[in-house]
Amino acid sequence: MTTHVTIIGAGLGGLTLARVLHVHGIPATVYEAEASPVSRAQGGMLDIHDHNGQLALKAAGLFDEFLGIVHPGAEASRVMGKDGKVLLDEPDDGAGRRPEVPRGALRRILIDSLPADAIRWGHKVTGARSLDDGRHEVTFADGTTVTTGLLVGADGAWSRVRPLLSDAMPEYVGLSIIETYLFDSDTHHPATARAVGNGSLFALAPGKGISAHREPDGVLHTYVQLAKPQEWLDAVDFADAGAARALVAAEFEDWAPELTALITDGETPLVPRPVNTLPGDHRWDRVPGVTLLGDAAHLMPPSGEGANLAMYDAAELGNALAAHPGDPESALTAYEEAMFPRSAAEAAASAQLQDLLLGENAPHSLVDFFTGKGQAG
Repeated sequence: MTTHVTIIGAGLGGLTLARVLHVHGIPATVYEAEASPVSRAQGGMLDIHDHNGQLALKAAGLFDEFLGIVHPGAEASRVMGKDGKVLLDEPDDGAGRRPEVPRGALRRILIDSLPADAIRWGHKVTGARSLDDGRHEVTFADGTTVTTGLLVGADGAWSRVRPLLSDAMPEYVGLSIIETYLFDSDTHHPATARAVGNGSLFALAPGKGISAHREPDGVLHTYVQLAKPQEWLDAVDFADAGAARALVAAEFEDWAPELTALITDGETPLVPRPVNTLPGDHRWDRVPGVTLLGDAAHLMPPSGEGANLAMYDAAELGNALAAHPGDPESALTAYEEAMFPRSAAEAAASAQLQDLLLGENAPHSLVDFFTGKGQAG
């Protein structure tokens, strides 16, 4: 008998799992806190890697659809010093190893690939508990519950499913990322648009950086990186957009104006995103009928791997369940035995990448990495 799978979270990982299960004829339901697929913006560009994220999309039978949303030329990378001097300029070689796609468009492909009733929107989870018979009960904010024999937490950093398996909680790593956007940049911000180029810009110094991605239609998505204690971030009143922008920009007062314009000319309010992480070796003992994927299982600082790992986890879990019909415990065991060392290695690589980006030798450490003189993992 095939066990119905209950998935918490309609991010890329949860949706990929639902789709891979659907391909194999395994029933699943996704519960998502958001009210609808369009209730909030879905973030910027994602580089989907040929060794994990793309493999997941092939397992989901959606690779051709994925190719249809690739942003041409966006694999280009540029590294600058704070003076605006270009230290490395890598064009998009067209090889498709890490093509960039809009996160929202990728999520839409996954949603559209599922049966209409596969996702239950507006179901915010408030808790989960194990029952005596090996099943698990999930409680939602409206007081309703669902009981399941196979529960998957794909619900991100602050997972409500994780406590069934682990006492680990995310911890702040001393780094915050602050986002804003410029629109129609080639017309209204030409110097900054030229500085960013066609793909990704990394303008770096020890402890701080201004990175940006070029998105479709001339949009520049800025990610300010600041190695600051939590207290510094908490003291910034982001509700006062002008004051917050001035305070953040002051951290870059001696930087090239075409770079600082990514902050000072930003056309959306600054959005702070403190960076948290789980222990790099996070794992748990096997608990019947429940597991985790993506950030719920292995939250780590941004390295370009988060979405890719979540989708790959999902494909591996879905394929394992299909390979062990009627024996979900063997499937979960096989999945976790492979996932734990994979995620630990990626967490170590992520920590090394943060040092390349913002360590004492930045930006030259990143240049050395791109040119093969340095390593991250």
